[in-house]
Amino acid sequence: MLKSLSVENYALIEKTDVRWNNGFSVITGETGSGKSILLGALGLIQGQRADTKALKDPEKKCVVEAEFDLSAYDLRPFFEENDLDYEENCIIRREIAPNGKSRAFINDTPVALIALKDISSHIIDIHSQHETLLLNEDSFQLHVLDAFSNLKERLSAYTTLYGEYAAQKRRLKELRTALAERNANRDYIEFQLKQLQDAAFAENEQAELEEEINVLSHTSEMKDALSKATWLLSDKEENICGSLKEVTSALSSIAQFSDSFAEMQRRADSCLIELKDLSREIEQKLADVNVDPQRLEQVSQRLDLIYTLEKKHHAGSLAELLQTQASFEQQMEEMDNSEEKTSLMEQEIAQLEKQLEEMAKSITQKRQENKPALEQSVEDILHSLGMPNAKLEVRIEPLAQLETTGKDAVRFFFSANKNAPLQPIANVASGGELSRIMLALKSILCRTEELPTVILDEIDTGVSGEVADKMGALMQAMGEKMQVISITHLPQIASKGATHYKVYKEDDETTTHSRIKLLNDAERVTEIAQMLSGSALSEAAVQNAKELLKRP
Repeated sequence: MLKSLSVENYALIEKTDVRWNNGFSVITGETGSGKSILLGALGLIQGQRADTKALKDPEKKCVVEAEFDLSAYDLRPFFEENDLDYEENCIIRREIAPNGKSRAFINDTPVALIALKDISSHIIDIHSQHETLLLNEDSFQLHVLDAFSNLKERLSAYTTLYGEYAAQKRRLKELRTALAERNANRDYIEFQLKQLQDAAFAENEQAELEEEINVLSHTSEMKDALSKATWLLSDKEENICGSLKEVTSALSSIAQFSDSFAEMQRRADSCLIELKDLSREIEQKLADVNVDPQRLEQVSQRLDLIYTLEKKHHAGSLAELLQTQASFEQQMEEMDNSEEKTSLMEQEIAQLEKQLEEMAKSITQKRQENKPALEQSVEDILHSLGMPNAKLEVRIEPLAQLETTGKDAVRFFFSANKNAPLQPIANVASGGELSRIMLALKSILCRTEELPTVILDEIDTGVSGEVADKMGALMQAMGEKMQVISITHLPQIASKGATHYKVYKEDDETTTHSRIKLLNDAERVTEIAQMLSGSALSEAAVQNAKELLKRP
């Protein structure tokens, strides 16, 4: 239950702290006094979007903090899943900075807004004035029946499987689209692949060919250079090797006289050996270098093919060209295996659909089983609220295909008058009737969903007199099982509250403030009397107020 609410710098509220009691509480006040501001503040606690326009002082931050008693509700799993410390007294805080940045906390731990939305769905339900319009929506009517039928776990399992089913269908559609596009280009892909496969490129072929063509293109220059080197080293009358041999001979004759001479001889011998080896290698290279126009032509053509295909496929290298070939091969393989792949996916989808059909069937059966009880429960409440001839029929019609909620369409048909034909609820219910129907459904929903706190914002719109008194009695009965807070303009309902708060405006020298206070017994009499007679307080209104407060 909601234990306290602290609001600072929000709308017309400078700062206020409200303690809340269990059971049935009422909030009254003139139109525009600021009752909706409290709901807006609680909306921030529920994770709703923040707006800096709501800051009373745009230079200061807004802080809304609510304390909830969770001791009677099994919410430990939520805290464990979100890595939060569990406390029976849970404090939820929302801060809005002047620059628009928003922060949220649960027990002083920063959390995302989705966490606020999640936890608030378990602990508080706010019925705003416009929410009565939801009664006309098929989705809301379906939700009422499902909540009454206790289908939460079964629907959760169904929804999870349906998500997998929808995702698989989406993947199959994407696969078919992709395959259709590829098949349309199959001839093109096949031709490009064959051209690359016929070329049969090796991994390092381009580098090797470029080196070879460089050699083949300069054979004359190489032969001339090698011939000259051979002549200078060995063939010339006074060649380098012969001269170096004479050097080694001269050094050999004096090597015995000094170690340094001996070292010089060894070095000269080493040079002579290296030069002779170099001379033989050059002679071999000279013998190997031959002008081969045919080979040059072959290499040139092969390189031209590589360059042409690289340009055609926007490849920067032979490695990229080979990757392009691999991509074409993969596409061809996928097209060749497409029938098998799509067949497997179709089988998987068919299996999921079969499971969903079975689950949807059991959900439909559960809805059908609980439909009469829901109809009777709503009718009983409406009869007690001054609609003795009210008749509700819940119609469940099969859908052509599976949907996220099963395979049923649910619509409420209603009649308020005796022997009047049943029609869709939006077509026949007046404003006051809609308010009573919504209150009846809220009382059932809050009971089945086991919410600790429900806040009803002028759910009594369009009713008065004895009907208002009976609606107040129903809220009073709801308050015996949960915390109920009702914002009302009706004295009959205000008198039923175990606790009574008044929202009012107060002006100072510079601005207007919205304030809320807990009324004592005497103040309650005055407030209800004014609701009965207006600002001109009469003795009759005071006595009437006292009588209302004495009623059980």
